[in-house]
Amino acid sequence: MSGLDFLTTRLETAIGWGRKFSLFHYPFITACCGMEYMSAACAHFDIDRFGAGLTRFSPRQADLLLVVGTISHKLAPVLKTVYDQMLEPKWVIAFGACTVSGGIYQNYAVVQGIDRIIPVDIYIPGCPPRPEMVLDGLLKLQDKIQHQKQDWRWARKT
Repeated sequence: MSGLDFLTTRLETAIGWGRKFSLFHYPFITACCGMEYMSAACAHFDIDRFGAGLTRFSPRQADLLLVVGTISHKLAPVLKTVYDQMLEPKWVIAFGACTVSGGIYQNYAVVQGIDRIIPVDIYIPGCPPRPEMVLDGLLKLQDKIQHQKQDWRWARKT
C-alpha cells in the first residue's frame, strides 16, 4: 500500500465524517406529518445534536430534502424542481406513510410513493411517524453517508 492510498482513505473518512454531521435540510412539508417533524426538531428530541439542526429554506443551500406529507400529482413537478435545484451530493428522506406509499389516499390524485418522482435514500413509515423514528432514519442516513465513496476531487480539472 502506497502512502497516497493511505492518505486518500483517511481523507475520504474525514470528508464522510464532516458531511454526515453537517446536513442542511430543506423541509418540503405538505400535510399533517409536519407536526411530527416540528416535534423532532424541538428541544426534547433535538435533531441538532446529530448535526442536522440548521434548516434551509432554499434548495440551493440544502443537501438533504425532507419530503413530509402527501404529494399530489399537481405538486409533483414542484417537488422535482426543488430536487433538481439542490447541489450534489444530495440525499432524500421520505417522511410518513403518504410520502412513502400514498398512505390512505389510494386514488388518482396522490402520488403512490415519491420514489416515482425522485430517488429516495431513507424511508420513514408511519402515520404519523414518531420523532424517535425520525432520529433513527437520520442516523441511518448518516451511516450511509459515512460509508459511501466520497468525491473529494471536485476542484481537479479534467
